[in-house]
Amino acid sequence: MMFDYNVILDSLPLYFGGVLVTLKILLIALAFGLALAVPLALMRVSRSPWVNAPAWLYTYVIRGTPMLVQLFLIYYGLAQFEAVRESVLWPYLSNATFCACLAFAINTSAYSAEILAGSLKATPPGEIEAARAMGMSRATLYRRILLPSALRRALPQYSNEVIMMLHTTSLASIVTLIDITGAARTVNAQYYLPFEAFLTAGAFYLMLTFILVRLFKYAERRWLAYLAPRRG
Repeated sequence: MMFDYNVILDSLPLYFGGVLVTLKILLIALAFGLALAVPLALMRVSRSPWVNAPAWLYTYVIRGTPMLVQLFLIYYGLAQFEAVRESVLWPYLSNATFCACLAFAINTSAYSAEILAGSLKATPPGEIEAARAMGMSRATLYRRILLPSALRRALPQYSNEVIMMLHTTSLASIVTLIDITGAARTVNAQYYLPFEAFLTAGAFYLMLTFILVRLFKYAERRWLAYLAPRRG
């Protein structure tokens, strides 16, 4: 069996369109997921059980259920309720792109919240004591010291979450979106060449993963340089 290059070359515009869809979904999900993860992380490190418990329950449920189930519940499940279909939200909830972005944002927010909460808990006591010695309020302490420091230290773990989310976006093709995996499914359906179609999709995911890894390595060298061991 020989690799059919002609089919793949003819299908490259479809794959490139899929890359744009994948990146769009990924960036929207990460942006809204991180925006939600920050307050969740602050709730997770709270000493009050009334504040901590809801955030813990949210992250536990989201991390404890498969991403595919969450996507199906949002895209297919909500449509069975007449109240949802008659609500002002229905034009959005009937849109595959919106539902995919919402599901992925909810999913990554739970994982990102736990990553940030762990970084907040690992803040060196000296940083907190120095900030308090300067008379900073609790809000200022979090805004100027704790959150920026935690976000920097969380970069290595968060980079793994971003890459996992990139791969998770392949589920978007199940709800009719033509992302990278959707392009591969289309090519396979037209030409019955699963090896060529999905191998090409894998190559695109590998390329995007490489780019993301390099970007995060650059960010770590820039913002985590102070944590590197000093050379004598």
